[in-house]
Amino acid sequence: MRKIRKFSAPEPSMRRLPAYLHVLTRLLRENRLYVSCTFISNELYLDPTQVRKDLALTGIVGKPRVGYSVQELIDKIKAFLGWDVQRDAILVGVGNLGTALLGYQRFRLYGLNIVAAFDKDPRRIGKTIFGVDVLPVEKMPNLALRKKIDIGIITVGEDAAQEVADLMVQGFIKGIWNFAPKALIVPDNVIVENAQLSVSLGVLTSKMKLSETEKDTV
Repeated sequence: MRKIRKFSAPEPSMRRLPAYLHVLTRLLRENRLYVSCTFISNELYLDPTQVRKDLALTGIVGKPRVGYSVQELIDKIKAFLGWDVQRDAILVGVGNLGTALLGYQRFRLYGLNIVAAFDKDPRRIGKTIFGVDVLPVEKMPNLALRKKIDIGIITVGEDAAQEVADLMVQGFIKGIWNFAPKALIVPDNVIVENAQLSVSLGVLTSKMKLSETEKDTV
């Protein structure tokens, strides 16, 4: 049975930190030197106490009546998230979603460098998309092992997702970013993050429905 891995930081906090980073990056462009928890919480409609607890996870210490150094806080959050180092990644499944991810240039700002893409469709193999070569999927484990790839991105359909995950495991990939609507079975030493677009959409539409219902009852 696969063990449940315990992390030292709450997952909700890790999911909020990138939002803080967006605010801080904007402040840095505006030449702002210091920022308070209250300012960040007002920008993102969060509780200042929660923001303070989240930032404490990074180890940063603020100055009384001054707040946090914007640059230092950016550096601390990036280090905490592992975005202060470049991690090479490969992507499998060069359909619409896979192509869109290959074209997302800001990944490099987050330490993610997609070095190769793979597909089983002969019409896609051999192409170069946004500077990334598309190779036959069967070559993926060897390339991942040879280049010591850290991260694998799965953008294939549900039926092929487990097979792709198995190939990534063969290539000793440490983390899988899974966009397929499929629960993957992997060894305990492989971390899987499921990017569940349908779940996010469901949260949005359910909130809209609730809001519409409340308006109807007023």
